[in-house]
Amino acid sequence: MNAREHPAAAMRCAQHTTITGIDTHAHVFARASVFAEQPRYRPASDALLADFLARLDAHGLSHGVLVQPSFLGTDNSYLLRAIAAAPGRLRGIAVVDPHVVAAHPELLDALARSGIVGIRINVLKMADPEYDHPAWRATLRKVAQLHWCVQVHCEARRLPRIVAPLLAYGVDVVVDHFGRPEPTLGIADEGLRYLLTLGATRRVWVKISAAYRNGIGDAASLQTALAALTLLRDAFGLDRLVWGSDWPHTQFEQQLTYEDTHCVMRTLLSSEHERQVVLVDTPAALFKFG
Repeated sequence: MNAREHPAAAMRCAQHTTITGIDTHAHVFARASVFAEQPRYRPASDALLADFLARLDAHGLSHGVLVQPSFLGTDNSYLLRAIAAAPGRLRGIAVVDPHVVAAHPELLDALARSGIVGIRINVLKMADPEYDHPAWRATLRKVAQLHWCVQVHCEARRLPRIVAPLLAYGVDVVVDHFGRPEPTLGIADEGLRYLLTLGATRRVWVKISAAYRNGIGDAASLQTALAALTLLRDAFGLDRLVWGSDWPHTQFEQQLTYEDTHCVMRTLLSSEHERQVVLVDTPAALFKFG
């Protein structure tokens, strides 16, 4: 976190006691940060806290949830510094090594005191988690005790074996990016069809975010998002959906702006009532604001 970020963050955090909208999926990082071994992606530019807060302000959004990016691995220090620089305005989703948690059970408690409200399991194009391992069992028991959520990012076809065991552990689950259906299949993806069956549990939430990752071209992506939203709303109810910008749109930085994703949100959520539920009421409770 460089010095440029602190004054802007400190100035803005005092101005947002009322929740006007929560962007539940964004990343902040600097290219100089420590990277995970063999990261799937290395960003070409920084995504600074001051820039994210400026985008929230420009779009009438008061709060945000920062998600640990995969290329920073389990080093959540940059994320924690960002949350501390804007107290009350931000929450975080961390990435943790379950083996470390088993050895240091106080770690998650410390993260909770710092504004972390869940962990992310990002296994897109990676192996499934070994949920039966004692370390994972200890971690998920602690997550349930803290009333955190587990945020899942994987291909839709893998959702049955990634999400079902989490529900068996008694944790709440947040599924990223419409469930990540295969772009060539769209709403015909069997994984998305499985996701719809989880609405009845009332313990699963879905992020209507990053529509551009689920289609081939802008028009196809929006069409898939609109069709998926109808199905998700019917299966889950509006109160189990949250929105995120996915800023800074990693791997799509040159193609998209925050304004683009905000416009898609307004297309998806066409009424003030819908935006109140999805941008304010639901994420405020789910991510422990207020």
